[in-house]
Amino acid sequence: MQKAAVIFQPPGKIPHRRRKTAVIKVLGLGLVLLAAGFAVHAATAAATDDARPAPAGPGSTSAVDGKRPRHADFGREHASKETLHVAHWVVASGDNQGLPFVIIDKVGAKVFVFDAQGKLSGAAPALLGLARGDDSTPGIGERKLSTIRPEERTTPAGRFVASLDRDLHGGEMLWVDYDTAISLHRVVTTIAGEHRAQRLESTTSADNRISYGCINVPAKFYDKVVSPAFTGTNGIVYILPETRPAREVFKSYDVDGPAPAQGAG
Repeated sequence: MQKAAVIFQPPGKIPHRRRKTAVIKVLGLGLVLLAAGFAVHAATAAATDDARPAPAGPGSTSAVDGKRPRHADFGREHASKETLHVAHWVVASGDNQGLPFVIIDKVGAKVFVFDAQGKLSGAAPALLGLARGDDSTPGIGERKLSTIRPEERTTPAGRFVASLDRDLHGGEMLWVDYDTAISLHRVVTTIAGEHRAQRLESTTSADNRISYGCINVPAKFYDKVVSPAFTGTNGIVYILPETRPAREVFKSYDVDGPAPAQGAG
């Protein structure tokens, strides 16, 4: 049996022992987190989760014109229908709590980073979990890499409170979920045979499934877009599902569609 990804998991509630194990699993290089980073991360993440306002309902209007729902601004960037749906819903409903947010399109193997107002800061290809699926095996965050079977190497779908942290060597990463040991970080190129850099540069998304579940992005994109977006603040990461509708995972709605009947789920 598998369990669905924890949608609202506050990182600060994960015990220290499990955090340490999660780091080792993330990069497979024996990395451990600094204790000071835990304290700051736990305090800010808990505060963010507690202060989360109730999302506005369908048809929420813009503060500017009072009529038309607000939309995410993709500029000239192309995105899938599901990515557009979730991004516009996030902005119109205020589900991002006034924080920067990231949408990860697993089907298209692409990452979109937005500022707190919903304007696209940048987009890039991504490497994702080897196995197709939207759930994580229970306890996978505490297991050794060598024990994780190929079919268990999924990138779980869900909504996560994320923030930056560092390993013992000073390497920065964006922690997405401690419980399943999922993070977003610069592409790992230590195993030459995996050709991860080349996979990111290819024109197809078919070869972008290679990791144990973490999200790998180009180093330059991480340094110029991801890191600045989350410096000094938490943010929200939305990992789109690939085996079920996004509406089911996020309870989202079509911003420009008719409002559902009262009480409809």
